[in-house]
Amino acid sequence: MTDALLPELVRRRRGERNRSIAVCAALCGAILLLAAAEILIAGSADIPLSDMLPAAFGLGEGLAAYVVFETRVPRALVALLAGALFGLAGHLYQRLVGNVLATPDILGISAGASAAATAVLTLGVAGIGVQVSAVVGALGVAALVFLLSWHRGVSPYRLVLVGIGIGACASAITTYLVTRADEMSVERALRWMIGSLGGADWSGVQVLLLTLVVGSVLLLAGSRGLRTFALGDDLAAALGTRVARLRFGALLLGAGLAAVATSITGPIGFVALVSGPLAARLLRRTDAAFAAALVGAVIVVAADLIAQTAPFISPVPTGSITAVIGAPALIYLLVRRRRTS
Repeated sequence: MTDALLPELVRRRRGERNRSIAVCAALCGAILLLAAAEILIAGSADIPLSDMLPAAFGLGEGLAAYVVFETRVPRALVALLAGALFGLAGHLYQRLVGNVLATPDILGISAGASAAATAVLTLGVAGIGVQVSAVVGALGVAALVFLLSWHRGVSPYRLVLVGIGIGACASAITTYLVTRADEMSVERALRWMIGSLGGADWSGVQVLLLTLVVGSVLLLAGSRGLRTFALGDDLAAALGTRVARLRFGALLLGAGLAAVATSITGPIGFVALVSGPLAARLLRRTDAAFAAALVGAVIVVAADLIAQTAPFISPVPTGSITAVIGAPALIYLLVRRRRTS
């Protein structure tokens, strides 16, 4: 019987591998096409194609060099990298908690980053930048959620409830700061809170790329332990996984990935929520971290392209486009979860 099943298992594994390669290749192709379209057609400057192509590789001069290489190319790369970080963080949290609705948005991580960044934007705290404050706020909320959820271990259900509560408190702080600020500070804070890529530059690209590389290495190092979470905490512990330590580390890692992306672009909503489920559906398996990062990149690059070029509405913040896409997706996930529960 075992010998008869072996060829079928090999064939199934080969089919899964081929599907993964095909899906990831298609996603990479979509990213390249969308990024090229954003570089070539986004924005209002009228630049000939003959000047635009060399400028995209840093070989242009004058207006083309500034508009394309210093503005459009870094913006497209920031959209790509930030989307990948949001997708990876969302997938990590969903596997960590075992719930597709558990993302940095739902658990209050993004709200913590927003509260800290809004405090800097509206109060003008000396010596503290928006990016640093957003990362500190997100990591602080992540640690607070973990500590308040601890009771002889951390249950996923309690983690979600505490995260929702902390996120509500952080959102209340943000609202209070906005109501007390002057008009100019409010305008800057609201634009950042919606999520915008208008200030993207090469320094942001470097920060996001470094974060993605380091985060991917750390996620790969802990991938074996994360797989055991699907078996339940007791069985995972029996297999040698240090459940509490790995959960806390994964919580901080996901918070760090989302926080760095948020510090550059603002809290672009719903990307972390939908990337993991879409990747899992495309690959037909739950272990889809790389595909989730690619899906997140596709969503943000496409949303930013729409935000800059769509008739009647452009230009608008990128986060407003992802909200239009993500709100129906959230409703669908809620309805689907209720039907399957």
